[in-house]
Amino acid sequence: MDDSGAARPLRVAVVGAGPAGIYTADHLTSGRVVPEGTSPGGVSVDLIERLPVPFGLLRYGVAPDHVSIKSTGRALGEVLARPGVRLFGNVELGGAVTEAELRERYDVVVYALGATEDRHLNIPGEQLPGSISATSFVSWYNGHPDSDVPDLDGVTAVAVVGVGNVAVDVARILLRNPAELEPTDMPTDVIEALARSEVTDVHLLGRRGAVHAKWTTKELRELGDLDGVAVLVDDGQLPDEAPEGAGRETRRNLDVLRGWAARPPAVASRRLHLHFSARPDGILGTDHVEGLLLERTTEDGRGTGESWTLPVQAVLRSVGYRATVPDGVPFDDERHVIPTDAHRVVRDGVASTGEYAVGWIKRGPTGVIGTNRSDAKETVLALAGDVPGILAAHPGDPGGIDDLVADRDIRYVDVDGWRAVVAAESRRGEPHGRGTVKISDWETLLAAANVAPAGA
Repeated sequence: MDDSGAARPLRVAVVGAGPAGIYTADHLTSGRVVPEGTSPGGVSVDLIERLPVPFGLLRYGVAPDHVSIKSTGRALGEVLARPGVRLFGNVELGGAVTEAELRERYDVVVYALGATEDRHLNIPGEQLPGSISATSFVSWYNGHPDSDVPDLDGVTAVAVVGVGNVAVDVARILLRNPAELEPTDMPTDVIEALARSEVTDVHLLGRRGAVHAKWTTKELRELGDLDGVAVLVDDGQLPDEAPEGAGRETRRNLDVLRGWAARPPAVASRRLHLHFSARPDGILGTDHVEGLLLERTTEDGRGTGESWTLPVQAVLRSVGYRATVPDGVPFDDERHVIPTDAHRVVRDGVASTGEYAVGWIKRGPTGVIGTNRSDAKETVLALAGDVPGILAAHPGDPGGIDDLVADRDIRYVDVDGWRAVVAAESRRGEPHGRGTVKISDWETLLAAANVAPAGA
């Protein structure tokens, strides 16, 4: 490492190239927040990403038919194009490089790992074939290279446990006319699988009353606009009026639900059933899901002892995300976050200057994409205040991970490789008369990025 003390950049590694990570790079390199003591060397940001491509849950979590939200990727792509920003895709922390190596080779490490694993219902039968996490299902229809193909053969009725926006997305994709998905970037094999699907009934289940639902009104209304789909709500499950202190969105949601409940019965080939105060107690079946045992609950989720069985052949749980971290990174096992104090990572009870966390890995899986932007700004402001002390303690340039990726022959994807993937995905749609179509397997993504096979 260079100890000459010559003008050099502040070297920052951001682990995770999802929205939180890229917004962090944005605030560090835009000139809006200038860490004291970084001139004239400026700030150099390396985005370290496990996947071959950037954008995280924007690419692999947002439903393909939410085109306006996905358009955020254009602004994030502009950040990647900046001279002070580099992408190291297909480089896994804890695999290709360790956290100790990053801390040695950078002045600052920012963890923007997200929360990509699902929470469990912890009920009997949850491991049966046909019991699927919504996280896995969303990854599949978004073309995630790690996703498994769900088995929908012979499935006509599906229970989706959860009343957040992810549950709404899953229900909408299951019931929507697949032809309407062709203008999206959804992989062609996924659209073909949805076209073969025999699903006619989707049951959306809330474990507490309707006032506790977490979906946004915009997403909820979309369910009522699906062509050829009847929405069925038992008005006996809805309160006559919103409880005192209910927020504006809760009131709007209840208005939407009451409007659906008041509709005359509709004849349709596909149906969406909304159930509230219905807690899953067990998944039934021997070799595959055959039903879901439910218990009626009170408004606040306490059991009443009244139970019934919902005849379904698949259960998708959508009850939240949780995070994990590689060895060496501090982690709160109860809250499933990296412990922080004023955005700084806490190690052994002490805030660690030079290490920061941002996004879901810091605050838990809450908020929308825009929340990550403001969170990133707050984190960078804290980081900027620490820079003089960081540079004074380590005047020499730590160098980054260029030597590691070269010595270990790591097949990494840079910004040019990402652009090549974008071009390849645009070409994939042409034979089908479509626009961009995602590449959904790891090796094809690396080949599209012009990354040579291992050992080549």
